[in-house]
This record gives sequence, structure tokens and C-alpha cells, in this order.
Amino acid sequence: MRGNGAHEQRGVGRHRAATRQNPLSSPLKSLAEAISRLKSADSRKLMAVTGLVGALGAATVGGVAAGAGAPDNQVTLQSASRAEAAQDATRSLDRTATTAVKPVEAAAPKAAPQAKPKAVAPKAAAAPKAATKAVPKAAPKVAAKPKAAAKPKAAPQPVLRPVAGLDMTQMRNAQAIVQAGKELGLPKRAYVAAIACAMQESQLYNLASTVYAESYNYTNQGEGSDHDSVGLFQQRPTSGWGTVRDLMQPKYAATQFYKALDNVQGWQDMPLTLAIQEVQVSAFPYHYAKHETRAQQVVDALTR
Repeated sequence: MRGNGAHEQRGVGRHRAATRQNPLSSPLKSLAEAISRLKSADSRKLMAVTGLVGALGAATVGGVAAGAGAPDNQVTLQSASRAEAAQDATRSLDRTATTAVKPVEAAAPKAAPQAKPKAVAPKAAAAPKAATKAVPKAAPKVAAKPKAAAKPKAAPQPVLRPVAGLDMTQMRNAQAIVQAGKELGLPKRAYVAAIACAMQESQLYNLASTVYAESYNYTNQGEGSDHDSVGLFQQRPTSGWGTVRDLMQPKYAATQFYKALDNVQGWQDMPLTLAIQEVQVSAFPYHYAKHETRAQQVVDALTR
């Protein structure tokens, strides 16, 4: 009987040991399976499960250690309680693993926000441009007129001094005669002929005429009474030499003499007295010759 009793006690001990082992083996196996399913789960959930497994393992080990000194009935109850807790944890892990291993649906690419077309305000009709004012073209520059060639300056007149027995009035009249010949471009022999003629006709004085009262209205140095003759050369208005007024001007009277002389063919080669006679048609054609020397002296004095 005692032997049977010992045998029974050993059997009860084995049964209790088995009872204490069974509640741990099943949940741990479930945990291992759940962990294997979590291999592809998200790392954060795996860490949570790992923590939960650690807590469950600690509780299980603690329960086993505590059950070692507890009565059989208490051990059995505690083991059952631990087993239920392990099963609950396993179910929780299964749900976590199931959730974790669900393939994440690829997020549909967000449609690029379409830019709202900006409301384009209708352009106001462009105001018609004002007609461009035609800018008047600058008047074409008038070509500058070529400057007239400067007239050659007249040679300075020699100091007027009486020569050949003449006075200043006679010298001034002789000067007017020479000036008229220069303007016509005649040679000096023409000047000598004109002065010799005036010496014979009026003694180089500008004479009025007793026939023409008008002749006294002009500058004169005396009077004459030879028909209607006036002036230095005693030219007659009735013969076509000019008006009384013109013939009383020494320069004009000399010009008329020069024009008539220049019309005498070969006058330069003729004796001076005969050349003068061709112009004056005097009753005494040889009287002009006596004045030639003095006339030459006057011309030389006025043309130096």
C-alpha cells in the first residue's frame, strides 16, 4: 500500500509537471508561428510584438516559478489563467500579423493639379495712333555764292604836285583825264594826246560857255565863247558830243575824246598832232604839237 501510494504520488507529480508544461508549449508555439508571419511586417509593429512576447515570456516564467511552491489546485488554476492569457496574446499577435502582412496598396498617383486658366481680360481696342505730323524737311542749304574776286587795290596815287608850269587846278583836271584813260585800258600815248589837246583848247581849265547859261550851274574855272563849245576839250553839244551837263564833267569829257581817238585807224603810228586833229577837226591842226613835251611831263608825273 505504501508502495502504491508512492507510485501514485509520483504519477501525480508527473501529471502536475505535464500540466505545468502544457499551458506553455501551446502558446509559445503559437507565438513562434505569429513571429514567423511577422517577418515581412512593418518594423514598428515587429518591435511592438517583440516587446509583447518578452512580457508574455516573463509572465509565463514567473508563473511557472510561482507555481512550483503552490498547491496543485492553485497551480492548475494559475496555469489555466496563464494559458488563457497566452492564447489571448497569440490571438492579438495573429490580428497584428494579419494586419501587418496585408499588402500596402500602392497609393494612386495624385493627379497633378490642373492650373486654372487665367481669365484673360479682353484687350481694349488700341486707340488709333495720331497721324504722325510730317516734319518739314530742312530747306536745302543754298550753296554759298562764290565770293567775288577781290578787286585789285588801286595803286596808291602819287602825291599831286604841279609840273610843267601848271597850277593845282590844272593838275587836278589832268589827273581826271589820266584816270579815265586807265579805266579804258589805253596806253600812255593816249593820255599824252588828251592832255596836249586840253592844253590847246582850254589851257586845262573847265570852261562854261556864254552860249549856254546852264553851263554856269556846274563847276567851272572860267568861260569861253567859241561857238557853243564847253568844257576842257571845247566839245559842242550840237555836234553830238553830249549834253551840257555831261560835257562839264572832266572825266566824262575825257572818255568821249578817248573813244573818238580809238576809232582812228593807226592813230598810234601817226604824229601826235595829226592824231589829235583827226578827233578835233581844228582850223589849226599843227598847234597841238607845241604842247606834246609838257603833256608828256604831266603824264609821267601822274603815272609813276
